[in-house]
Amino acid sequence: MPEPGNQTLFTSQSSVARSIERLLLEARVSVDAALYRITNPRLARALGKARDRGLRVRLLVDRNKYQATAVTRKLIAENSLPFQAIYGRKEKGSKLHHKFAVLDGHIVLTGSYNWTLDSEERNFDHMLVLRDTDLVLAYQQEFERLWSVEVESSTP
Repeated sequence: MPEPGNQTLFTSQSSVARSIERLLLEARVSVDAALYRITNPRLARALGKARDRGLRVRLLVDRNKYQATAVTRKLIAENSLPFQAIYGRKEKGSKLHHKFAVLDGHIVLTGSYNWTLDSEERNFDHMLVLRDTDLVLAYQQEFERLWSVEVESSTP
């Protein structure tokens, strides 16, 4: 049976967090996420559950936001998420501003949606669910490039 096509999700129409949770539950091998911010406990728990099921979970977060946001540090620790906190291309003050996740090397989640309560409950945001092989490969390669930066990391 063929994979369904690409999808566009809007916070004005439905819960994007619920869609992310469902996709994380369907993942079977790996979750690689590069996120500017993560403050949504529901999504952090979903990543933790994926790790608990034996999936390889790797999380990249913006180092400035990680250092400034206690809830992010708490969620990562509580859910034992392997992570790296990195700056952007110009070191301190520059941003890892990505908002994407690669699931099983077959699906990409990307868009304006931050994995935060504000994005879920207050903002007009969107998320694209991409299943195009070439696009997924490009995102996976970007993740691997950034994962190799290794500024500050933790692997439980």
